[in-house]
Amino acid sequence: MGFSSNARTILERRYLSKDKDGNIVETIEDMFKRVSDFVATADLIYNKDADVEAISNRFYEIMINQEFMPNSPTLMNAGKELGQLSACFVLPVEDSMEGIFDAIKNSALIHKSGGGTGFSFSRLRPKGASVRSTGGIASGPISFMKVFNSATEAVKQGGTRRGANMGILRIDHPDIMEFIESKKDINEITNFNISVGITENFMEAVEKNDTYDLIAPHNNEVVGKINARDVFERIVEMAWKSGEPGIVFLDRINSTSTVRGLGEIESTNPCGEQPLLPYESCNLGSINLAKMIRKDSAGYRIDYDKLDKVVQVAVHFLDNVIDVNKYPLPKIDEMTKKTRKIGLGVMGFADLLFYLGIPYNSQEAIELADKLMEFIDRKSKEKSSELAETRGVFPAYENSIFKEQGIKMRNATTTTIAPTGTISIIAGASSGIEPLFAISFIRHVMDDDRLLEVHPYFETIARKRGFYSEELMEKIAERGTIADIEEIPEDIRKIFITAHDIIPFWHIKMQAAFQKHVDNAVSKTVNFANNATKKDVEEVYRLAYKLGCKGVTIYRDGSRDNQVLSVMKGKSNMRSSDGDGIKPRMRPSITRGMTEKVRVGCGNLYITVNYDENGICEVFTNVGRAGGCPSQSEATSRLTSIALRSGMDVEKIIEQLKGIRCHSTLRQRGINKDIKVLSCPDAIGKALERVMNTYVEVENGNVNEMIYEIEREEKENRLGARTGDKRQNNLGSCPECGYSIEHEGGCMICKNCGFSRCG
Repeated sequence: MGFSSNARTILERRYLSKDKDGNIVETIEDMFKRVSDFVATADLIYNKDADVEAISNRFYEIMINQEFMPNSPTLMNAGKELGQLSACFVLPVEDSMEGIFDAIKNSALIHKSGGGTGFSFSRLRPKGASVRSTGGIASGPISFMKVFNSATEAVKQGGTRRGANMGILRIDHPDIMEFIESKKDINEITNFNISVGITENFMEAVEKNDTYDLIAPHNNEVVGKINARDVFERIVEMAWKSGEPGIVFLDRINSTSTVRGLGEIESTNPCGEQPLLPYESCNLGSINLAKMIRKDSAGYRIDYDKLDKVVQVAVHFLDNVIDVNKYPLPKIDEMTKKTRKIGLGVMGFADLLFYLGIPYNSQEAIELADKLMEFIDRKSKEKSSELAETRGVFPAYENSIFKEQGIKMRNATTTTIAPTGTISIIAGASSGIEPLFAISFIRHVMDDDRLLEVHPYFETIARKRGFYSEELMEKIAERGTIADIEEIPEDIRKIFITAHDIIPFWHIKMQAAFQKHVDNAVSKTVNFANNATKKDVEEVYRLAYKLGCKGVTIYRDGSRDNQVLSVMKGKSNMRSSDGDGIKPRMRPSITRGMTEKVRVGCGNLYITVNYDENGICEVFTNVGRAGGCPSQSEATSRLTSIALRSGMDVEKIIEQLKGIRCHSTLRQRGINKDIKVLSCPDAIGKALERVMNTYVEVENGNVNEMIYEIEREEKENRLGARTGDKRQNNLGSCPECGYSIEHEGGCMICKNCGFSRCG
């Protein structure tokens, strides 16, 4: 088997079955056999005499040969008790308290089973709107997004990864400006990617520098007008600062929907490539294009016959998954089987270009993408049509465009380009249709050993052309690019380019070329250099709209550094000198801070919050003469202080404390207008928040400069920064292993250990 040591490590850590004590109980071959055997049983539903063993062997062959990989939940859960095999779900969020909390409950079930969820919050009435049933006023979509975010934080996905969400708000929602800026603080709503739902009317208004209507969704009344270009520029500014929000072209998505008769698509999955109707799910899989080649006397060529065969088996596999899947909710089971959407995509496109000797940033590569995806899409539909003859059309066929065209289809959609994340590591392929992130890199393994890994085909070429050396490979790993390394022949430098060598124009051109032949959407991150301007981002957004993309995600190099580095910094502070457990740093001898008197249900609570040059470090509480429950407040304060000095993010602590309720305080709050809090913990959380905000505002001199220097030194040490190197990777470090993070479709992925996180 051609599985790298990295792939084996990730499979052992996240995919292979374990016993109750955490011991691995299956091999890689066993895993693929488990998956192929289970998925093949679906054939018995349609033919009781089906040769399940032969079908399983075909499924097994394309997986064990790394020619095709299904999405992670299928590899993890097929043939097991959990049995949930889909990665992508969309849930509706109704404009009622019952509907909102039903969605939260349902998303928790999906996250627990290994799936990611997309939501549109566009149905929720805006902040300040009246709620007739209670006589109160609505708190708005963003407040409820924070509730969804907290629920996600509490649920670990299938024991393997944190849940991921997509949050979408229509551009004409009255709270759109608040939504656009909802992740201005990158520590807010951390389990969500967010995207603005763009309409055709809005884009026309942007072009004309005109206003457009803001519409309250609960009564469809126009409640205001706003200048479209101002809103568009704010989207661009926030994306430039932090990579979010992305944009999705909702009208375009719905105009190309194959089942428009079933209703309106409001949202996508977390990475944006899978638009879905409410309660729909979709299972994805990707073909490794680097395995779809043959070599002749003239060099490497695409083996279209082999590609055809793999497409046929992959579509069969994905259609079977729909039938053997154990869905988290009956409504999802019903809706998914009604449309039977599958999403066959690709990975290893950058590898393929290397073999063919074609630069990623060239018209030749764009034309190849067009031709290649047209072939895959056409062949996938031929197979879906063939399955329709023996298994029947999808139940919603009468509401589809295929009925109008007179074409029988088993699946309402067949193609999607997903970010392949860890499955591309397993397959030993570059991710999705992204350019390669690095030609060589240093992987850290046990006992602080450093393992130099080089792209295998680049190493082959380097040895063949006589310029290979360990020193040169180390140099490439340090720089992250070969563009300016003169020891490497110029023709090789033009072909083996990486993400940071490619200007945004080519990223969008490539995305659009694939989108022409994809039913659903394309996950693609447009990478910008750190010195890119807001105007550069705006031009890419306009080009994405012009070229027919269904959405776009951008990432400006270094714009999320602080988020990732703060996690690593916290981890390093928590580890004791002997490596044994978590120990807080010593209390500083001198601190500064604030003391605040807060009225609670039991009387007055005095809260002191102190900080030093490393940030907020302790909390003290004292109760007034009225007594109350000092032991509870003191316990909360002590635990908070220990957590702060152990490196825990203060905003996470605040998030946990704020909102806790106490019956005594709530009773008194009804008759005492001086009580502004819900409980003592809520008061402590709010005091922490006030000091944090004041600390940032007031102490903007030496203290913050010192913090900046610490972060800068850590970044340089960890990432091997070199002054003046514009191509240096500034994406930050993995919080689990310290290796460089890549960004795909709004999510972070570590190619060293398989860590992934969206939001």
